[in-house]
Amino acid sequence: LEQLFNASDLAVVGNFAGDKSTAAVAAVGANGPVIGLIVNFLIGISLGANVVIANAMGRNNKESVQRAVHTSIIVAVIAEFFVGRMLSSLNVPDDVLPLAVIYFRIYLIGLPVILLYNFEAAIFRSIGDTKVPLIALAVSGVLNVILNLFFVIVLKMTVSGVATATVISNAVSSIILFIRLVKSDKYIKVEP
Repeated sequence: LEQLFNASDLAVVGNFAGDKSTAAVAAVGANGPVIGLIVNFLIGISLGANVVIANAMGRNNKESVQRAVHTSIIVAVIAEFFVGRMLSSLNVPDDVLPLAVIYFRIYLIGLPVILLYNFEAAIFRSIGDTKVPLIALAVSGVLNVILNLFFVIVLKMTVSGVATATVISNAVSSIILFIRLVKSDKYIKVEP
């Protein structure tokens, strides 16, 4: 489902971005392989980080938990410096590259909430609850399509609109899971 966010971005800019649709589709599409790599990388990190965070929480070591969370933010900041190079290495055409960079940079801004969702989902999965993360992701997927349409059709945005919609939608899924963790009556309850 997370990878379908990029597909809905493509569909909306392709159908509703007007005379900019060709370049917008190329810009969003050029990010597909990189974003797929990042999402899969984050899922892998979140599974490993779940073990590290659970261990630190079990030892009541809040400093280790904070270090793990801050590391994800540092990764996003470092990636910002390599956006242009990464996309250039994919042979993105010069006329599409500025749009592709905009899309990718906005996506990177949302990286912490994407990572947070994956961490939270891993916590639920660790106790055998796969339904709650799936529902949160489905809700945010529907929201992503609605926001894509709003930003592109109503506000006349292109790649920046669909990227912003993706970030907002991912933030919503993270918030849903965080609220569930705070309100949980199970031993995974998070104390805010």
